[in-house]
Amino acid sequence: MNYWDIFKKGIFEMNPIFRLALSLCPALAVTSTVFNALGMGICVMVVITANNMVVSLVKNFVNPKVRVPVFITIIATIVTLIILILEAYFPAVYRELGLYLELVVVFAIILARAEVFAMKNGVIASAFDGLGMGAGFAVAMLFIGAFREVFGTGTILSGTSMAMQVFPQSYNGPMIIILAPGAFMVIGLMIGMFNVIGEYQDKQAAKAKAASQLTVQRSEAV
Repeated sequence: MNYWDIFKKGIFEMNPIFRLALSLCPALAVTSTVFNALGMGICVMVVITANNMVVSLVKNFVNPKVRVPVFITIIATIVTLIILILEAYFPAVYRELGLYLELVVVFAIILARAEVFAMKNGVIASAFDGLGMGAGFAVAMLFIGAFREVFGTGTILSGTSMAMQVFPQSYNGPMIIILAPGAFMVIGLMIGMFNVIGEYQDKQAAKAKAASQLTVQRSEAV
């Protein structure tokens, strides 16, 4: 089993937000700044990776009829630990993400990977799947947050020691970009862009496959 192939699928081919359109709630709610978006992305990556590993370990002991409540209990335990760690050591992140951290328990992408992958594969493969899907989620959140913050406020990494002024201070960005309707539009545009790139890659792969088959046929004919 190629662990790199498992990992990279979550970055583009099966990106949770741009390709699967799952867990859009945080993409709308906490991507007004890069700081918030990256914080949520990293939290989800840790949760989905840890959950995949635990589910893979206990899959043979779980009755299929109660697997969903078991999944939610495992996720809730992991999320609770992360909330306590953030509250103790990263209070700024905890304050910014607030209630949305608790909603991680019912994120569709986490339950989906536990059901689709972790229940059918080993611990290491499940860990790479979780890392890949989590990284894909974090990258998507980062893109959305960067676009909204830069074009909405003219700054990036505001509220941190690394804050930078991208546009002149006189820049007065459209307020809608940092509001929920603006998030819908940004996500829609990015999903469209990913679909176009995906279709192009599929066509290129089909052409390469056809060329390979033609080469094989010619060699057999000779």
